[in-house]
Amino acid sequence: MKPATFAYHQPGSVGEAIALLRADDEAKLIAGGQSLMPLLNMRLAQPTALVDLNAVDGLDGVRMDDGHLVVGALTRQRTLELDPQATANLPVLARVMRHIGHVTIRNRGTVGGSIAHADPSAELPLVVVALDAEVVAEGPGGRRTIAARDFYEGFLTTTLAPDEILVEIRLPTALGGAAVGFEELSRRSGDFALVSALALVQRDGDGRVAQARLAIGGANPVPLRIAAAEQLLTGATQDDALVAQAADAAAEAVQPLDDVHGPAEYRRDLTRVVARRALARAIAGGEEEAA
Repeated sequence: MKPATFAYHQPGSVGEAIALLRADDEAKLIAGGQSLMPLLNMRLAQPTALVDLNAVDGLDGVRMDDGHLVVGALTRQRTLELDPQATANLPVLARVMRHIGHVTIRNRGTVGGSIAHADPSAELPLVVVALDAEVVAEGPGGRRTIAARDFYEGFLTTTLAPDEILVEIRLPTALGGAAVGFEELSRRSGDFALVSALALVQRDGDGRVAQARLAIGGANPVPLRIAAAEQLLTGATQDDALVAQAADAAAEAVQPLDDVHGPAEYRRDLTRVVARRALARAIAGGEEEAA
């Protein structure tokens, strides 16, 4: 199929883009187009206009600012994956982002586009929730900062107003040295994950877990931090029984739905599996899987 008819706008500034959104509440933003274009082609989305952000200055780039890695919303995913500041300060990004589709998709897809699209199976929403990141939105009233944990409201739904634009993402680097465990299960390589798990473990001088993070994607309407699992692991050493309990807590916390890929209980079982694997890898020091 081909898209329904729409108007096309290419603003040169964020202010101009916001004005276009205010003038037409059926307009949609487009950046990389990796999520929106398939929806347009299948006519699952039929906006009256597309507002193309690619000519807007100042929406891309990666920089450090006060303990945060700041990523412009228009930054290509592959650019962030290979960025030396990102690699040095948050190696978890490269570890996770290599699982996003294929290189050709990451060359075009934008960081902000994936985060704002709010697919609960996508990797970048999982990362921002796990890291307690902030997203910065700009609208007619100026800029506001939204905690990632408050940004996602439901499947493909965020707290962005119709006339707001996500302009940058602020990722705290406090867990930059944490051991990483990332696991996802998908039907084919490059597909969206049926379920994914991201674990981060930071130890103290005695070798105990000083801080643990566990976030689950794909098994819940929004990416979900598993507070009960994190509390279980804090203060622990390497304990397989405790990891299993934490994985059980993850399976209990998610609210999966039946879909064409399987029943809800299947995704709950997968949650337990990927959570246990991710946590075990992070607890063990975050060693890479064999190539």
